[in-house]
Amino acid sequence: MSPGERWQLRYLDAWQTVFQGDYSHANVMLQDIIKHSGDAALVAKASALLMDNLGVTKHYEEAFELANQLVADLPKTQDKEARYVVLFYVSQLLTSAGQYDLAIQHIREMMQTLPREQTVCAPMALLMVALYGGHKLTSSSAELQQGIDTCNAAGEPVYGDTIRLVKAAIYVDEDQPQKAITFLNQSEPGILASRYYSHMLAAEAQLAQAYWKLGDDDNALKAALATLTISHPGDMNGSLRDDYQVLYSIEKKRGHAAAALNYYEQYVAQNSGGLNDLSARALAFDVAQQHVLAQKLETEKLSKQNSILELQQALDKRAVETGRLYIAMLLAAMASIIFWLLRIKRSQLRFKELSSLDGLTGIFNHQHFMSEADRALRIMEKKAGTACLAFIDLDHFKQINDNHGHAAGDAVLRHVVAICQQYLRQTDLFGRLGGEEFGILLLDCPRERGLAVADHIRRAIETAPIEGDGLAISFSASVGLASTDTYGYEIQQLCREADAALYRAKRTGRNRVMVDTDLDNAAEA
Repeated sequence: MSPGERWQLRYLDAWQTVFQGDYSHANVMLQDIIKHSGDAALVAKASALLMDNLGVTKHYEEAFELANQLVADLPKTQDKEARYVVLFYVSQLLTSAGQYDLAIQHIREMMQTLPREQTVCAPMALLMVALYGGHKLTSSSAELQQGIDTCNAAGEPVYGDTIRLVKAAIYVDEDQPQKAITFLNQSEPGILASRYYSHMLAAEAQLAQAYWKLGDDDNALKAALATLTISHPGDMNGSLRDDYQVLYSIEKKRGHAAAALNYYEQYVAQNSGGLNDLSARALAFDVAQQHVLAQKLETEKLSKQNSILELQQALDKRAVETGRLYIAMLLAAMASIIFWLLRIKRSQLRFKELSSLDGLTGIFNHQHFMSEADRALRIMEKKAGTACLAFIDLDHFKQINDNHGHAAGDAVLRHVVAICQQYLRQTDLFGRLGGEEFGILLLDCPRERGLAVADHIRRAIETAPIEGDGLAISFSASVGLASTDTYGYEIQQLCREADAALYRAKRTGRNRVMVDTDLDNAAEA
């Protein structure tokens, strides 16, 4: 073989190693190709595959740094296959981080310059996933059937099943469960024949959701348990999250409290894991964008420094009269550098602040709240003070989204935050734990006062509907409270007890405060 053919073979070997799941060995092979092959097209493909491996193994910051480099080099990539591979993996990575508009832009570019041996099926599947994530599809969108027909004609059933599952998910989202069930039953033989794990898992989970929405508890339970049967131990994904939510709802409805609590805990674990992973990908994307900006500013700074050196050399050759002018120019250049450096520093500080806050409500996000709460409890323990941890969950919040839309739901969440802040001190900690659940750590606060504050907040939420477009949206909240008086200062223990108390509040009728679940005479407001 020629040297070029040998490097091509090494690339195929690396791809096979990726397929076998040995990512670390594959990365070493790909880096060797990138550094030594000398083939621009092969380097681009190997870099794209390396980027995808880094994303799969959760090295998100490195993956997005490499993605930025690949996109910057794309105008110089003339080989159609290399461009296709780069755009394919970059759009996948952007979709996973919630950057749907950028992903759609790259997918459409990929569809315009397909290699001869490629069909439009795979890009269509990626496009449908990104459009769905960006809430830009309905069940009647023509692109869905167009994509399914394209993949059928191309003989690529796995990508076709991806689009079918997107359409089924839209039916469920649009509260058309019977259509979802019919469509999934029609699609199931093909999905089972392909034996693609994530598709089989998603199909069963969507069936469970659809049957639950239809009120067919038996079939919903059957589909939900089938999902668990085919799942792998330790899996963390959206299908299992939705599945555990259905199981929790069914067992709760049937009055099986222990089973419902178990499924609720599994749902919370899946939901938290998914949110944390999505947050990590989004944060890595933002960090990579900041690095691009910093590199650009550094380049400008170096350019200005070179100009300064040229000015200094010119001072030796010119007369004293013109020297003053050059000195003034030097000072102006230095002031410009200082300005850009200050701007970089301000951007970094702003980015650090935003990374600790919830984007919708402006209060602490889950990770930062838990970190700050743990630190505050350690300080409280040293001075033998008291504190109360309250978990607040809005009752029937999904109905608000379903009946009034997600924009109204977001407005309700911001309204609840504003209400809670009226009853909190500057020393108290307040964060959004995810969805419609919030956490409050009341410092230097005994159990009785914590109960009173929690009840004030609950009453204020109940009596303060949000108004808009001529409608008044009323809502209530359930609160679970745990105090250091009873459970000590370990944040994990307090979280478990507050969550258990919240569950009791939900189970006993909602719109109430429950405290210290291990006490038989728990306070109720």
